[in-house]
Amino acid sequence: MLNRRRFLTSATAAAALAAFGITPEALAANRIKLSAASKFSYEDLIARARALAQSPYQPQPAPPREILDQIDYEAHGKIKFDTGYAPFADGPGQFPLTFFHLGRFFLSPVRMHVLEGATGSNGAKRAREIVYDESYFDMPADSPAHKLPAGSGFAGFRFQESRLGDQSKLDWHKNDWVAFLGASYFRAIGDLYQYGLSARGIAIDPAVAGKEEEFPNFTHFYFEPPAEGGDAVVVYAVLDGPSITGAYRFVMQRGAGVIMEIEKALFLRKDVSRLGIAPATSMYWFSETVKGTGADWRPEVHDSDGLAIWNGAGEHIWRPLDNPPRTTTSAFGDNNIRGFGLLQRDRNFDHYQDGVMYERRPSLWVEPLEGWGEGAVQLIEIPTDDEIHDNIVAMWVPKAAASAGSSYRLRYRLYWQKEEPFPSPLARCVATRLGRGGQPGQPRPPNVRKFMVEFKGAPLEKLPFGARPEPVLSASRGQFSYVFTEAVPNGVAGHWRAQFDLTVDGEDPVDIRLFLRNKDEPLSETWLFQYHPFKTQGLY
Repeated sequence: MLNRRRFLTSATAAAALAAFGITPEALAANRIKLSAASKFSYEDLIARARALAQSPYQPQPAPPREILDQIDYEAHGKIKFDTGYAPFADGPGQFPLTFFHLGRFFLSPVRMHVLEGATGSNGAKRAREIVYDESYFDMPADSPAHKLPAGSGFAGFRFQESRLGDQSKLDWHKNDWVAFLGASYFRAIGDLYQYGLSARGIAIDPAVAGKEEEFPNFTHFYFEPPAEGGDAVVVYAVLDGPSITGAYRFVMQRGAGVIMEIEKALFLRKDVSRLGIAPATSMYWFSETVKGTGADWRPEVHDSDGLAIWNGAGEHIWRPLDNPPRTTTSAFGDNNIRGFGLLQRDRNFDHYQDGVMYERRPSLWVEPLEGWGEGAVQLIEIPTDDEIHDNIVAMWVPKAAASAGSSYRLRYRLYWQKEEPFPSPLARCVATRLGRGGQPGQPRPPNVRKFMVEFKGAPLEKLPFGARPEPVLSASRGQFSYVFTEAVPNGVAGHWRAQFDLTVDGEDPVDIRLFLRNKDEPLSETWLFQYHPFKTQGLY
C-alpha cells in the first residue's frame, strides 16, 4: 500500500497533481511540491540549447561540496526515495517515477519537471518543476543529507515497473527498467531483467591524446504523464557542457527489453576532436579468448563480449572485445551505417559462475533512423585489472570536423535486448580462443599464436555432405600456417571452427580478418580481431 502524506487541497495544486496521474481523491494524501507553470515545447527546448551555445559555459549551481562529500557510497546507499511520493503512481499510466539523491559521486543537481497537457493548437505544454524536499527520501537520522539546504535538487531518476502488473513476478517499489544517473549516462534492462552496460547522450574527446575527456550533464528533465494503457514514456532533456549544448527527446518503450527512440539537436561551443554519437560504455575484463595468470577465480568477467557492425554495404562484422596492454582506438569507416552495438553473446551461466548474472546482461544496438553519412564506428579499449571500471566505448564519429558553431539534428533507436535486433542470416561467431602456436610435443616458438574461432548457424547446417567450409584469412602483417576448419566435436549441427597459427615479429598490433565460405558463397559473418603480440609476456 502507498504511504501517502496529507496535502493542501487548492484548485491549483489539484490541477498540477493531475499531471502526475494522481486522482482528486488521492490529492489530500500527497504533498509533492511543484513550481508555477511555464510554457514548454520541444522546439522551444531546441531554441534554448542553441542560445546556450552562444554564451560561455556556466555550471549549474550546486549544494556545498563539503556536505556532498560526506554522502559517500555507504551513506548514499541508505537514502531511498519514498515510493509514496512517486509521480504517475495512482493514475492511468503504467510507470511510477522515482528519484536518486545527490552525493559524493553525483555532485551535479538535475532539475525535474512534469508536463501538463497541450495549451494550444501548436501542441505547447506547460511545465512545473518538482521542488526537492528531503522528506521525499527515507534516510537515517544521522545522514549527512539532512545538512543540505532546501531545494538542493536531485541526481537522477528511474521509471519503475507497473504496480498493476503480475505482483508474483515483480515489485514496482523495487524493480526499475530504465535509469538516468550521472553526467549524460543512462541504461535500461533487457529481456532478462538485468542492467549492464550504459549509454550516454554524447561523448566528447574520449581517449584523445593531450586532452581530458569532457562529460556534459543532462541538467533538466521533463516528463510527460504515461498514456493510459500504454507501454511507453516520453522524456525531454537539456544537455550542457563546456564544449556542447543539446536538446533531447526520448520515447522509451517497455516490452521484451527496452526500445528507445531518440531525437537530439546538438550545438558546439568549441572545437571537438572526437565527437561520439550514440556512445555505449561497457566493461570487459577477460573471457575464454585469453587465459590469464589466475587474476580471478571466475572463467569470464564482462558486461559485453563483442562489437557488432552492420555496415552500409550490408556486411555483418563481429569484433571480439579485448583488454589491451595500452589504450587503443579502432576505427571502422563507413557511409550511412545501418547499425552497430556492444553485445553480450555468451549466455551460459557456467562460463561466469557469478551471482551478479553476467550471462543476463543486455546487449545494446544502435539503429540510425536517417542517413548519418560518412564516418566511422570507433571502438576504444582501455586496460583494466578489475570489473569495477568501464573500459570499453563504442560510438559513431562523423568524418566532418566537429567545429565550434556546428550543429546536428539526429534520430536513432536504441535496443536493449538479449539478442541483436537485425541478425545476419549467416552463421555468427560464438567463441574466440587463443593459445600457444606450434605442434604438441615440439618446442613452442614464442612468436607464434594459435587461434580457434567458432561459428554456428543455418548456412553451416546446410553444407552438402562431405563439404568443408573454407576459411578466408588476411592480416595486416605476419604469416599464417596450420590453417584448417573442422566441425566442433560436440554433436551440434552447424557448429564449426577455424584454426590457424599466426607468426609475427615485433610488438605492433596485428589486425586479422576471417570469414567462412563454400565456393563463392559466404557462410559466416566477418570476424575481426586485433592481436597484441607483446601481451604474450606473462599472460598466456
